[in-house]
Amino acid sequence: MYSNWELRAIARKSLSGAWGMAVLVVLLYAIIATAIGSIPFFGGIVGILVAGPLIFGLCAYFLRTVRGERPDLPVMFSGFQQFGSTLVLYIVSSILIFLWTLLLIIPGIIASLRYSMAYFIMHDNPGISALDAIRASKEMMHGYKGKLFLLMLSFIGWAILCVITFGIGYLWLGPYVYTSLAAFYEDLRSRHQFTPGGMADPYHPSAPM
Repeated sequence: MYSNWELRAIARKSLSGAWGMAVLVVLLYAIIATAIGSIPFFGGIVGILVAGPLIFGLCAYFLRTVRGERPDLPVMFSGFQQFGSTLVLYIVSSILIFLWTLLLIIPGIIASLRYSMAYFIMHDNPGISALDAIRASKEMMHGYKGKLFLLMLSFIGWAILCVITFGIGYLWLGPYVYTSLAAFYEDLRSRHQFTPGGMADPYHPSAPM
């Protein structure tokens, strides 16, 4: 696979000339999340209902960016076209990660890495169920969780700088991280014949979660 340095370079190249829209997408996501969180009594429920579709939209936007497209803002809301499956994906993956976290923090981190490709897989396979996307992500990440962890860890310095800017820097760090994650998925998929629109044999969703 590409090194983490190369993956970040791919992300920067993909975002070249497209930072404005990418920042707008992250800003809009933050505004929506903040607005929902401020809803009295029912904010938590509404947050659960829209979290899956919105995360899917972010993954879709930055995956298409890595693939050389210049997606429009409505792509961010494309998850609502698959509302049921993205909602189930969010709920099931959150429960699984929570249960693993009950054991210790480290198993919870490993679980989040294990299921991190599920939204990208669902984007490339619109008919796939949430459970199959989770199983496919588990298979896809076998042997690569440590590499992804180090990729995410490499942004720590940038995150600290964002704190110094009172959080404003996250509007740029967010696209950088998501595009790097999309580049990670794209590299992993291409090297294992995991093709958009159909699941290849190595990742057939038959293994337990």
